Amino acid sequence: MERKKVNIPDIWQMKKEGRKITKINLHDYPTAVLADRAGIDIVMIGDSIGMVVLGYENTIPVTMEEMIHHAKAVVRGNKHCLVVCDMPFMSYQTSVDEAVWNAGRLLKETGVDAVKMEGGIDIKEKVRAIVGAGIPVMGHIGLLPQRVSLVGKYKVQGREAGEARLILEDALAVEAAGAFCIVLESVTAQAAQMITARLKIPTLGAGSGPYLDGQSLNLYDILGLSLGIVPRFAKKYLNLAEETIRVLSEYKKDVAEGRFPARRGKIRR
Repeated sequence: MERKKVNIPDIWQMKKEGRKITKINLHDYPTAVLADRAGIDIVMIGDSIGMVVLGYENTIPVTMEEMIHHAKAVVRGNKHCLVVCDMPFMSYQTSVDEAVWNAGRLLKETGVDAVKMEGGIDIKEKVRAIVGAGIPVMGHIGLLPQRVSLVGKYKVQGREAGEARLILEDALAVEAAGAFCIVLESVTAQAAQMITARLKIPTLGAGSGPYLDGQSLNLYDILGLSLGIVPRFAKKYLNLAEETIRVLSEYKKDVAEGRFPARRGKIRR
């Protein structure tokens, strides 16, 4: 039986049945094809392209044009996964109208299924307006990479009871505004478990412990290809950075010493 395209009701049903949801952040056609073949539920074009692909220090410089360029490639490589695209910094922070317009651009120009936005109570009206325009929204609370300049550094959220309560309030506000799912990044396992139990929509953990409805990782971290900051929670299944250097060094040596291309007899004159 051929696998069908994952949709939002499927994600809700997985939470209802207690089946764990898998989400992978990736950024191009080949990796989208591979994730699709592997049976991943959700793939996302994250603004982490700024660090893992484009060489920026953080996600702040990433533009709408860069997100659209990468999202188009991912959509072309995907047949079955639910595809989500991050809304980059300053594409939704200024006004409700601009947030709706940019969310619409992402869907219309790329073919993704949904957008993702960072924030809680402060962005609830924008989430509500975007959903009202017929555009599905994935929320993102806890650690917010687009606000790294304000927090100073990446750190675990929700260690204090009051802080955990504020994160819960953010989650409930985003849910009430119409988000279909929420990512909890770098939230304590206890706070994430409490929030997951309170929400009707699924939660996806990014360094927030095992007690959520699913997990989210970056493909470059999994493969060992991230060259900048790698989150402590990331699980590295391979070390392709070292392997790639080994292969390229071997290629260089083969060319230098005349082993590549291989000689296939003398050329007749």
